[in-house]
Amino acid sequence: MAEILNEIDVDTKWAQPGVCAGLGIVKSFVCHWPEYSMEAVGLGLFMFSVCVYATLLQHPASPVRHVLLHPLLRRSIMGLAVGTTLTSIVLTPWGKQSGGHFNPAITFTFYRLGKVVLWDALFYIMSQFVGATIGVAVAAYALRGTLQNEAVRYAVTAPGSLGESGAFLAELLISFSLMMAILQLLNRPSFARFTPFFVGAMYAFYISFESPISGMSMNPARTFGSAFHARYWHALWIYIVAPVLGMLMGAELFVGLYGRDAIYCAKLHHANDRRCIFRNCPRSRPAPETV
Repeated sequence: MAEILNEIDVDTKWAQPGVCAGLGIVKSFVCHWPEYSMEAVGLGLFMFSVCVYATLLQHPASPVRHVLLHPLLRRSIMGLAVGTTLTSIVLTPWGKQSGGHFNPAITFTFYRLGKVVLWDALFYIMSQFVGATIGVAVAAYALRGTLQNEAVRYAVTAPGSLGESGAFLAELLISFSLMMAILQLLNRPSFARFTPFFVGAMYAFYISFESPISGMSMNPARTFGSAFHARYWHALWIYIVAPVLGMLMGAELFVGLYGRDAIYCAKLHHANDRRCIFRNCPRSRPAPETV
């Protein structure tokens, strides 16, 4: 499958950024289905990995849990593992081509910023939800029922010590800070290539220290994938509304400070030879030092 997607021969006119804008749902899918598939597979791999890490670190029968007795130590190792995995997936050829969003809130925010056309945004978001759900399903099959244990519970995200209001505020703040960091880094040519590493580091930090408050999601598809299999719908709205609202707030602040023209592209890793399907993507010139 990887070879098919990586070697697909796409007519050069369809490789131009935004060329499918206004051409309708069918043409958008024909043009950009490889990117949609890459987003689904990428988030599926991410969710599979999250489930494996959660089982190793939280299941009562896991020898790792018995060695790592302190919850903060387990969360720190979980954060390091998840952050490293996310960075690695973004830096794969597929992540470089799709842009490595793997998150409906990120995709929707770049749509709001005018960098992703409507049908691409909708197909990306659909692919992300499908990918997350399938990733958890594969993990559940591979782990032979251990994900169902109450200590693991399909790696669901749920309000913690501060209740629903605390979880909402926490998700809002960490999502806001993530989008601000992404936009600040992507639009500085000297730092743009480090964006995936910085995003992974933020995930690691938040899982270590913020997860007791909200479970640390920042990703509606990630939360839905776990909730669907656990049949756990409590406070699901928090993990849909707060990440989207927080990232939109971060984007609006960035635009207010630097202007919309300061936004270079919607890819988290742009310094590569993979095609870019995003709108007004200036592939032919380096990004200006705008911020």
